[in-house]
Amino acid sequence: MGNTIIKFCGAAQAVTGSSHLVELPTGEKILLDCGLYQGYDDDLEDFNRNWYFNPADIDVLILSHAHIDHSGRIPKLVKDGFEGKIISTHATRDLCTVMLMDSAYLQERDAEYENRWRKKEGKKLIEPLYDDEDVHKAMSQFMTVGYDRWYPIPEIDNAWFLFKDSGHILGAGSISLRIKTEHREEFTLGFTGDIGRPDRPILQDPAPMPQCDYLICESTYGDKLHDQREQEKQALLDVLTTTCIERKGKVIIPAFSVGRTQEIVYMLDQLANERKLPPIPIYVDSPLAINVTEIFRMHPECFDQELTKYMMTDPNPFGFNNLHYTRDVEESKKLNNKDEPCVIISASGMITGGRIKHHVLNHIENPRNTILMVGYAAPQTIGGQLRNGNEEIRIFGQKLQVKAEVKIMDSFSAHGDYKEMANYLSNQDKEKLKKLFLVHGELDSQQSFKNYLEQQGFQNIYIPGLEQEFKI
Repeated sequence: MGNTIIKFCGAAQAVTGSSHLVELPTGEKILLDCGLYQGYDDDLEDFNRNWYFNPADIDVLILSHAHIDHSGRIPKLVKDGFEGKIISTHATRDLCTVMLMDSAYLQERDAEYENRWRKKEGKKLIEPLYDDEDVHKAMSQFMTVGYDRWYPIPEIDNAWFLFKDSGHILGAGSISLRIKTEHREEFTLGFTGDIGRPDRPILQDPAPMPQCDYLICESTYGDKLHDQREQEKQALLDVLTTTCIERKGKVIIPAFSVGRTQEIVYMLDQLANERKLPPIPIYVDSPLAINVTEIFRMHPECFDQELTKYMMTDPNPFGFNNLHYTRDVEESKKLNNKDEPCVIISASGMITGGRIKHHVLNHIENPRNTILMVGYAAPQTIGGQLRNGNEEIRIFGQKLQVKAEVKIMDSFSAHGDYKEMANYLSNQDKEKLKKLFLVHGELDSQQSFKNYLEQQGFQNIYIPGLEQEFKI
């Protein structure tokens, strides 16, 4: 009998592709998350097609939440030999049903697009990572449970798991593993998943994790502080008024289909009920976001008290006059030709794919318009380039001048800032916490967060690299 080993197989010194392997002394393997790498980093070009383990050797996968950078490779894991249970909360499974099917469609479309030029260049054609049949098989392996209760891990003796609501997106949860091996006392390994923010609309506040002996912690905004909530509704209204009323332009909002879109729509719903919203059409142009919004309506148990009370007077917090949900492709195309002011909310949040790329392409060179960035975007993505102030970008091979105003509102972020994350960890006894691993962050951000946590009294903090292993 040896040690338990943690191997970091994704989101190591990067903010995407979350995946962490836990190997027990008895040989069983537990995978925490199985995310897709999103972005254009050349060093990780083959990340999504390869594994740092044998999928067939994994006994169980425990999924923190449905975001594609945490769940997006699950169908490929199944396709490549994984036959175990996929454990998640009920809402996470429901979200994965639509999100992974959408991802499969994008995989097939992207492979088809790339094969066009590969064929012209005489290069080997590629296969999509997975298709809808792989998604169907993966969904059949899901096992769902609720929050706040310890459950035995299937097929593994003397091992239990617990979800606590992490307040990040619908159904998101931190994961705690309680493990007892033959020759050592029971210990607890925790994985925060993505840490949400307190006092955010729609979802409940993050619930603290139980005491951990070892903890894997996200660090996306390890060097940033967010604006406070009371400022953001007015800031959003100011952007809409300045752009649509004063400049007669359009506001283009790249927003993730899960969480961010619903939060913005809910805030606009409040402004409409307060009679403050300008009389302009607002379009949610994302079939996935529309499907996800329906799933939100199915899970009121995840809502906070504020939204529950709000629904006593407005039973539909995701619908109001002048709000239009657009599924049809032709209707989406027509939005780019409309001259009148409007707001277009579309995915993806990093502008890596989907309809938003076409909207940015058609509006970025008009100084009357505003591109409103409302969340994190990896530096290599189009969204990251806009956040960084690039004066020129490329979309679909076209070189475009950034003449539209680019506004950033990080107060919408579903990730806690460094003080919020540190506060989330504050219930941990620093003497009992033997090792703390920082993942899901760019290295500069992780270094800053490590320094801040050390100032708060945390010790033995590590920033693992990709494929790095630790004995615990």
